[in-house]
Amino acid sequence: MNYEIKGTWLGLALALVATPVVAQDITIAVVGPMTGALASIGEQQKRGAEAAAAVINDKGGVAGKKIKIVIEDDQCDPKQAVTVANRIVGNQVKYVAGHACSGASIAAADVYNENSVLMATPASSNPVLTEKGYPTILRLYGRDDAQGAFIGPWIAKTYAGKKFVVIHDKGAYGKGLATVVKETANAAGLKDIFFEGITPGEKDYSAVVSKLKAAGADVVYFGGYHAEAGLILRQASDAGYKFTLIMGDSLATAEFWSISGPAGEGTLFTFPTDPRRSPNAVAALAKFKEQKFEPEGFTLFSYAVVEAIAEGVKRAGADNAGKVAAALKDGKPFETVLGSIALDKKGDIKDPSYDINKWHEGKYAPIAP
Repeated sequence: MNYEIKGTWLGLALALVATPVVAQDITIAVVGPMTGALASIGEQQKRGAEAAAAVINDKGGVAGKKIKIVIEDDQCDPKQAVTVANRIVGNQVKYVAGHACSGASIAAADVYNENSVLMATPASSNPVLTEKGYPTILRLYGRDDAQGAFIGPWIAKTYAGKKFVVIHDKGAYGKGLATVVKETANAAGLKDIFFEGITPGEKDYSAVVSKLKAAGADVVYFGGYHAEAGLILRQASDAGYKFTLIMGDSLATAEFWSISGPAGEGTLFTFPTDPRRSPNAVAALAKFKEQKFEPEGFTLFSYAVVEAIAEGVKRAGADNAGKVAAALKDGKPFETVLGSIALDKKGDIKDPSYDINKWHEGKYAPIAP
């Protein structure tokens, strides 16, 4: 009896000695609006990050470690974003693929900076985020000043002599982008009739529609998100009023058309050059097709963020957020599903490019600028 017990313990001891120690996972927190009005963006983030992690892990991981994805919901709310950021820090997670909305990212960045957590956003475009100079904050996405400088002069040229209005949702992303578009369009010769904020989250925008109609607006630039845009267009159509709506990158989701219906016909929006056209995306697109998921919007940008973090760990030779961020900000290009990317010292993507897209019969596609 005693002999058998001793033998059992000896066997366990030998088994423990013979079993290799499994390296700790590299945990990446994917943070975005997983619930609420902008949940479609969160779903894009989640699917992109999980797909990238699966491919990397199938190839052996990074430096012998597997990538583990955890999901956090900030609902694109700055206060909630800070709460989530503090929870991430408390859980000792070193890397964040997020946040999505600029207001949330800017608020959370302070927490990450104080605790040396690397935050790489696949969607936030407000320049303030990287102008803070935080060493572990970066983005794989163009800034509003670049996007606005691209579309503002085009609007001025294309709609010269038309009545132009700029509205926004008062948020860091919406107002920030609308301001740049207003300034660049004005500088190119097209003055706006008025520049005004609306209240996001409402269901009735008839007052906004009435004001636009009274002003005789032909072209409206809206800095905001797809939910409000869809409602404004649908309610304008119900009132017998048609104008050309132009927006930023938030309109790259099928949910826009589900809200606007046919009233969304002809709506224009800017978005970074569609990564689905990148040769680097072929394998990823095939995987998504198997899953019957269309990787629109921010899906591939989220995919690329996970790839970038993995590349940064390799370059740094260490699982250290500060060293990984420095390795990615060195200006040297690295390959992602988006193509070859290089970041400047601020953590901004170099030489971003954009498409002008048009909604037609429930789908969008680039037009020739």
